[in-house]
Parts: sequence; structure tokens; C-alpha cells
Amino acid sequence: MNNAIMNAKDAVYGSMAECFITIEGDRYNFMSLTEFESKWETKITDVNILGKVGKGHKAAGGNGTWSGKAHYNQSIFRKIADQYQKTGVMPYFEIQVTNEDPTSSVGRQTVVHHDCLCDTFTLAKFQSGEDLLEEDLSGTFETFDLPETFQMLQGME
Repeated sequence: MNNAIMNAKDAVYGSMAECFITIEGDRYNFMSLTEFESKWETKITDVNILGKVGKGHKAAGGNGTWSGKAHYNQSIFRKIADQYQKTGVMPYFEIQVTNEDPTSSVGRQTVVHHDCLCDTFTLAKFQSGEDLLEEDLSGTFETFDLPETFQMLQGME
């Protein structure tokens, strides 16, 4: 038996990621993020089938969500909240995340999230003691692109 085994060096180190946010033509290196995750949830619809006891299933739409944690040291999203509460206009934005660990053989992966909105805004915050201030961020996106994908690990095919 000769099973292929992943090399430890091919695990991708998360701190090497980059994140850029583009709002109304302005592009920001969002280096304040300490965590980020996006998910695409596919809506699965039950399909009743005559002559079959069980139900079938069919993909029928999807929903994108994102969440993250950032150091509380920028006001980009607070400005969006302020604009929205004063004008009723909330700008859509783009989030681009690239993972690349130079020690891994898988290369780079970039995901571009389009038509993003933020659904919760931390306006003001303080905490006594020695802890650093952080804020939770979350929202939605409508579509995404994969301009770069990881290379297949040797032994997966």
C-alpha cells in the first residue's frame, strides 16, 4: 500500500494572507484584519418524484456571507454606517483576499467578493486593562470570482 501523504510544508500559513477592500473606487489595504472567512451557502430544494419513496434534491440559488475580526484602529466601516444613516445610501464594496505561503507548493489563491455589504457596525468601544481593542465585522456578498486557485497537491490526482 503506497498512500500519498501531504507534506507539512503544504499547509497554508494564514498570517501570510492579504486583504484589500474597494469602496466607491478607493482601494484600501485592510491590514487591520486578524481573521476573515467567507462562505457560499447553496440553497437546496426538495424535489418530489412520482414513483420514488425518497425526495430528490436540486440546487436552487445561493447566498454569500463573510465575517471577520479586526483591530479597532480604522474608521472605514463606521464611515459607511454614517453615510447610510444620514443619506439612506449604503455603498456596495469589494473584498479581495489572497492566500499565499511561500513555503507551500500550492501557490496562490485569490477570491474576489463582489457587491458586499456590512450588516453590523461597531461605532464606539473601550475596555479598561491591557487588552487590545478588536471589532467583529460581518456582512453579505452577491457574487465571487476566483482569478487564482491553489495548485493541486502532488498525490491528490
